Amino acid sequence: MPYIRETILTTASADGVVHIAPLGIIQDGDGWVIAPFRPSTTLANIEATGVAIVNYTDEAKIFAGCLTGRRDWPLAPVEGCAVPRLDAALSHDVLEVVSVTGDDIRPHFHCRVASSGQHRPFLGMNRAKAAVLEAAILVSRLKMLPTEKIEDEIAYLKIAIDKTAGPDEEQAWYWLLEKVIAHLAEVEPTA
Repeated sequence: MPYIRETILTTASADGVVHIAPLGIIQDGDGWVIAPFRPSTTLANIEATGVAIVNYTDEAKIFAGCLTGRRDWPLAPVEGCAVPRLDAALSHDVLEVVSVTGDDIRPHFHCRVASSGQHRPFLGMNRAKAAVLEAAILVSRLKMLPTEKIEDEIAYLKIAIDKTAGPDEEQAWYWLLEKVIAHLAEVEPTA
């Protein structure tokens, strides 16, 4: 299995319209592979510009927000790059596409790290942040999973939320839970 790092990508259209999206990037030697699904704004932007910013952040609300329609997060400029980074990024990498492996569903953009920046220290792990990240990934796959799997995962992840969440993780959790509840209401047969 490949090593995948969960990140927030910022990309921009040819017209400079910025898009923020969570995406796992795949390690590829000294570089990374970005593999967005068709159709997506991230894919269209990378095809148009050949550049993406990988934002490394521990802010759970950003992952949850992006998956629940909350994509308006403060940005900061990156020197020498038309694409901005998240202001909340602990660090970032500017990725430039060097080659593409085409695919009708999920093309692979092989990228090199063109530059990097450090912005604030990483202050340690938190189980609630990890639970929010796992719940965000679950929410991104709701249509692919059976109801029982979704309910079991939420019940397990809630343990970490109940024991270790601060206000930001609680807010992120509730945003995701609203999405799960709405999905389950659509798929559950009515009596």
